Amino acid sequence: MNFHELLQIEGVMIEKEKGEHVFMQGDSDKSLYVIQSGLLKAYYTSENGKESIKSFFLSSDIIGSLASSYLGGACSFSLLCLEPTILTKIPFKKLRDYCKKDVNMANEMIELLLRFAMKKEKREYEFLCLSAEERFYILENNSPSLLEKVTQNDLARYLGVTPVGLSRIKKRTLRACK
Repeated sequence: MNFHELLQIEGVMIEKEKGEHVFMQGDSDKSLYVIQSGLLKAYYTSENGKESIKSFFLSSDIIGSLASSYLGGACSFSLLCLEPTILTKIPFKKLRDYCKKDVNMANEMIELLLRFAMKKEKREYEFLCLSAEERFYILENNSPSLLEKVTQNDLARYLGVTPVGLSRIKKRTLRACK
């Protein structure tokens, strides 16, 4: 059996409206989610209310809070739908149980987790080693649809700049293209 077959058997389709949370920071959520359609943002909220955007998720992406689903703790981030979204929800325990019985499923999950780790490593490198302008250039080239779908404020939070700083970066980028 593969992961997509398991989703057909054990997964539950859920629909969320724009502005609705899948889960919130501090909640308990024991599931993983496969995005069928829609756009979501994962974000952290500090004690003083400052929002930092961890990532954006589109169709076919997989997301869940491992702190909650695997460790049984609270979700360390919130997951918000930025447009109407359809997800397939699968309990993490079911996935682990199948992996324990099926080496092919276990290997597929290892690959999935490696891709996730590499995506996270890339994001950390970009955030820690590149300028905001370089991060914008990468976003513009690798995910141009996000520039159209995501608000200026959310893009700024994702890049780690103010909305005014993002406007300046965009102006410099436009001048450089001329």
